[in-house]
Amino acid sequence: MNTKAGRSMPDQKTEPGHRYWLITARGILRFVAILAAMFFLAGRLSYWQAWGYGGMGLLLGLAVAVLFVRKPDVIKERVRPGPGMKWWDRVFFALYIPSFLAVLAVASLDAGRYHWTASMPVPAYIAAYITLYVAYGVSVWAMWTNRFFSSVVRIQTERGQHVVQEGPYRLVRHPGYVCAILLGLASAVALGSLWSLIPAGLMAMLVIARTALEDATLQRELPGYPEYARKVRYRLVPGVW
Repeated sequence: MNTKAGRSMPDQKTEPGHRYWLITARGILRFVAILAAMFFLAGRLSYWQAWGYGGMGLLLGLAVAVLFVRKPDVIKERVRPGPGMKWWDRVFFALYIPSFLAVLAVASLDAGRYHWTASMPVPAYIAAYITLYVAYGVSVWAMWTNRFFSSVVRIQTERGQHVVQEGPYRLVRHPGYVCAILLGLASAVALGSLWSLIPAGLMAMLVIARTALEDATLQRELPGYPEYARKVRYRLVPGVW
């Protein structure tokens, strides 16, 4: 998720192939476990929204694994980031992960079992899936452009982190966070639950707070970032913030 700016450059140290695919397999197993828990909460296997959402997630996850097979350093930083994580980022994860799981749990209980939300029209599902694919695509674009794209907020001095201005970073300073907000909100709709927009909204607020904290950190600690921030003025939404 993290969108620290840095110019893309080849990495001389790459993760062995078997290790890379082991990390990928573990990620897929975690996703399957979450999907199984969703069906358990839904109380039925005919919860088709979960099948669609899960199938999309597995497909995109495998596509990313294949795409980044020659850039394993990016995946490694996402899965096992180096030292230097900010203390407030630990607080963020302590709130963000339960919020994300709450989106899935509330949706499963709502659309899958109790039907608190009335049936949504097909155009709503289409719009949600379009948003998911676009947001996921832009997130992958940011990861591909920025080899310092990490899961935690830290300055990667051991990897020579410096400012990148290519790709989506020409438009906003934190494109990955834009995608995270859209993914959370669109997931609630794709799973057929308006009630799950409540934890999704909490996720969005947490991401906005993290964006402000990370941007301030980069302004202080990453050489060249203040100049980049004057050039690309907006953090998340052009013309707004």
